[in-house]
Amino acid sequence: MKNKDLVSIKYLGADEVQQIFDATADIKNKMKRGVYEYPLKNKTLGMIFQKPSTRTRVSFEAGMFQLGGHALFLNSSDLQLKRGETVADTARTLSRYVDGIMIRTFFHGEVEELAKHASVPVINGLTDLYHPCQILSDAYTVLEKRGTLKGIKVVWIGDGNNVCHSWINLCPLAGMDLAIVNPKGYSPDKAVLEHGLSMARKYNTKIEFIEDPKEAVKKADVIYTDIWVSMGQEKELAERLTAFKEYQINGELLSRAPSDVMVMHCLPAHRGEEITDEVIDGPNSIVFDEAENRLHTQKGIMVLLMAGRK
Repeated sequence: MKNKDLVSIKYLGADEVQQIFDATADIKNKMKRGVYEYPLKNKTLGMIFQKPSTRTRVSFEAGMFQLGGHALFLNSSDLQLKRGETVADTARTLSRYVDGIMIRTFFHGEVEELAKHASVPVINGLTDLYHPCQILSDAYTVLEKRGTLKGIKVVWIGDGNNVCHSWINLCPLAGMDLAIVNPKGYSPDKAVLEHGLSMARKYNTKIEFIEDPKEAVKKADVIYTDIWVSMGQEKELAERLTAFKEYQINGELLSRAPSDVMVMHCLPAHRGEEITDEVIDGPNSIVFDEAENRLHTQKGIMVLLMAGRK
């Protein structure tokens, strides 16, 4: 890869996205056949967590082990960041100890600052603005199921959040179309959207807004949703539940979509809110396939970023 880091998909080219998919397929297929290779032998990934996690921690830690390396869990309370040390000094110090850094935090600027000052690769495990590893894993899952991403239509129903932002970044690069369905006041970040629309024009794809979920899903290949109340938004709970009540992914909505539509959710799911049991556990759901592919895709990313570094 040309990039030292994976801070945001918007910094990648279409060729780098394809590199990630190719590396993921190679690593996953070998693992399924019981063929193990250890390109990260004797390498260490420092994992900084300022937000709790299930999938991010387990998939990165297990992935490093399977690639022959070691993952070091660094809770924010374990670091001097909580006691006033700068992000830049943390980056410079950790670069002397580890071969790569993964960070899951709130403020996206911290990841940018970390990558700027680190001499080792930095991977964005999630910020309030972007979730690149999730969407690369999701797109790879669609590629596995359909054999191509060209012309695939993703319908995003819900909050214009970090996961939605990363779909906006990815879809043009992958040749996919994106329809966004949000309640009023919950649209994506304006700057993120403007960049995405510019890239869609460049790659001759489409990003559009559709008001009615029932209309939006009629030609969907993928229906995607996320929780309505993310970490840090708990004070908005009642307001958000009211705003999003007509945006639930349920059996009635699914009946308006093509019979082979794929339903996705980045998890954790609040069952009975943004998605019902009958859908997430039903035949159209590929939710747990995409969760598994977090492991394989992140292994591909780590190999591409870390394996060749001294």
